[in-house]
Amino acid sequence: MLRYTIRRLIQLVGVVLVLSLLLFAWLRALPGGPVSALLGERATPESREALTRQLGLDQPIVTQYFKFLGRALSGDFGTSTGVQPGDSAMEIFLQRFPATIELSFLAIVIAIAFGIPLGYMAAKRRGGWFDNLSVGGSLIGVAVPVFFLAYVLKDTLSAALGLPTEGRQDAISATRVTGFFVFDGVITQEWDAAWNAIEHLILPAIALSTIPFAVVFRITRAAVLDVLEEDYVRTAESKGLTAPTIRRRHVLRNAMLPVVTTIGLQTGALLAGAVLTEKVFSLPGVGQALAIGFERRDYPVLLLLIIMATVVYVVVNLLVDLSYAFIDPRIRTR
Repeated sequence: MLRYTIRRLIQLVGVVLVLSLLLFAWLRALPGGPVSALLGERATPESREALTRQLGLDQPIVTQYFKFLGRALSGDFGTSTGVQPGDSAMEIFLQRFPATIELSFLAIVIAIAFGIPLGYMAAKRRGGWFDNLSVGGSLIGVAVPVFFLAYVLKDTLSAALGLPTEGRQDAISATRVTGFFVFDGVITQEWDAAWNAIEHLILPAIALSTIPFAVVFRITRAAVLDVLEEDYVRTAESKGLTAPTIRRRHVLRNAMLPVVTTIGLQTGALLAGAVLTEKVFSLPGVGQALAIGFERRDYPVLLLLIIMATVVYVVVNLLVDLSYAFIDPRIRTR
């Protein structure tokens, strides 16, 4: 297991290096650039040339990349030119990453909490009204765009339930420790601040959870249907084991491998959905920074945020692979 983990971590380094090179070349090939974003339409040729030299954009792209790589290895990914001009890209990432993690965590918790039980219940009632209704609902969850649902929730549920629709927290007195507003409120026992942060997350988390919920539901339903047809389940039933025992020991445990894989993939994919969700709800997270960065051609911020999103995606899937040994004891002997 240790050797496998080390090998995957080495692969992660290689993936990040290749991705950084491709991203660096691709971003430089996009029309416009930070010079146009900073100076605007009234820029003179002299001012554009001076700023180009100042940013090092007049050098060969290979030279620019290796200079970037040297700075990045020391934690310096450059200075923002569009998202928060003058701030370092790493500082912007550290400021915004907790908001995206809180949003993504709550979204995947909602998807798991509803997707797995409903998927199991639908499989047990295959062909019934509940199965047909839940399958239809999951198809709607996949088909409806996240940004459309976000606007619907913002315009309807926010007024009906009195939930906030912008930002991470109201302008209240709250102690900042880690940057995770909910966690900070819990460890400092400022329960009003923690609950206020949760209220700001409810609507965007519901919008973001719809696609992973639909996927987790459908995979759980399919996996449970496959397991229910296995001989060992019928043998357990013939032995007179109780339904909860059969469900826990034989059905859910054997159906969890594909479900866990799906959860890992969906957790990594939440970062992509967060771009639209954070923009609709004005949530100052990584997704919002990515959207602004693309609009203003903020190369340093875009490079860092996309690279870190890749790292999170690969690490999550590594943790999923390692969790297989705890779910299925047969894997430990391979």
